[in-house]
Amino acid sequence: MAAAFKDFNFKLIVVEQLMYVDESLTPQFCLADFLKETGLGDDPWEYAQRHGLAYQVVPEARSYFASLEISEELLAGVEELCMDGGNQVYQECAPVWDGEDDLFDVASLDDLVLLPNLRRVLGSEFLGPELRNVLGARGIVAD
Repeated sequence: MAAAFKDFNFKLIVVEQLMYVDESLTPQFCLADFLKETGLGDDPWEYAQRHGLAYQVVPEARSYFASLEISEELLAGVEELCMDGGNQVYQECAPVWDGEDDLFDVASLDDLVLLPNLRRVLGSEFLGPELRNVLGARGIVAD
């Protein structure tokens, strides 16, 4: 059974780890390939600009990642997450984005229950103090 995430942006951080770092969640989503396969073009940056999607998540990418099922087995294997504006998953979601706004900010850590073996979160300075405290209370190292 696949887990249901409450915070889309937290899910993206998990997807980053599993799909683009560990490469255990396959196939890897590539917006350029998706656009080409669906006849929408072959340049994600150009597509986003042409459709007024600069600094926004491209709807097709949001739909893909929102409906993406991640098994409990894969989630149990996550021991570390990295929050970084340069994450590949963000480029696949928003090809015209510079990391300078709150587009991918995590609002809730309710989904931590889905990651029973999470031990460390890199880049936790992107979380507010309350959320960093939640990590600490769960014994998760916040770097």
